Amino acid sequence: MTAEAPILLHSRDDRGVHTLTLNTPKAFNALSEAMLAALSSRLDEIACDEQARVLVIAAAGKAFCAGHNLKEMKANPSLAYYQQLFAQCSRMMLQIQRLPVPVIAQVQGLATAAGCQLVAQCDLAVAAQEATFGVNGIDVGLFCATPSVPLVRNVPAKVAMEMLLTGAFISAEEARLRGLVNRVVPAEALDAEVQRLVASILTKPREAIAMGKAVFYQHRETGIEAAYQLAGQTMACNMAHEVAQEGVQAFIDKRPPAWRV
Repeated sequence: MTAEAPILLHSRDDRGVHTLTLNTPKAFNALSEAMLAALSSRLDEIACDEQARVLVIAAAGKAFCAGHNLKEMKANPSLAYYQQLFAQCSRMMLQIQRLPVPVIAQVQGLATAAGCQLVAQCDLAVAAQEATFGVNGIDVGLFCATPSVPLVRNVPAKVAMEMLLTGAFISAEEARLRGLVNRVVPAEALDAEVQRLVASILTKPREAIAMGKAVFYQHRETGIEAAYQLAGQTMACNMAHEVAQEGVQAFIDKRPPAWRV
């Protein structure tokens, strides 16, 4: 008798690139309570890895993620349970944003409801041509309120609202044109395309990326005057850091920067 496979696979290479793979393909990689807990635990571990550089979130099987486990939700019909579940999911999504390294969604198939939310919450996303995206909770009478939070921060408001109100799915190419994903490639090229993106990030200094990611999300939620003040302070700190000093000197000297990357 073989042991059951972990619901979430975690690997790390010697470059500091972590990969989390949702591994319940028969359940379409739904965000069950157990999956949310596993993701949250692994994100905590990655946040503590001072040599981490990038996180890739991928999935096994035909679907990337079909959102919350509706059977699990139906089996616990209480307001307190639903409040706890959605709070648990929101905490995990915020962990992704607060990680000091870029997070890339590698989307090979269906991403719906909280699965689409997961894609939208990642910093970058690469999709296979066959992937589809939707926030179709409305089809079962449930407006996708929490998925709408990162969705409307990725795509224009009317695009988001049409998806939320109709439950209609969009193709990978439509998702790219609307700003939900960065790149779309044939399925067989998905791994390679993600690794090209990873390789590009790895040539940049970790410290500057960490500062930049933090301020990017912070200033997006403020008024423009406060945003400029915050961004100016961050750029000043970045410029004073050794990685920028070396980068500018290398530009002046017409040579590649000697970063520790």
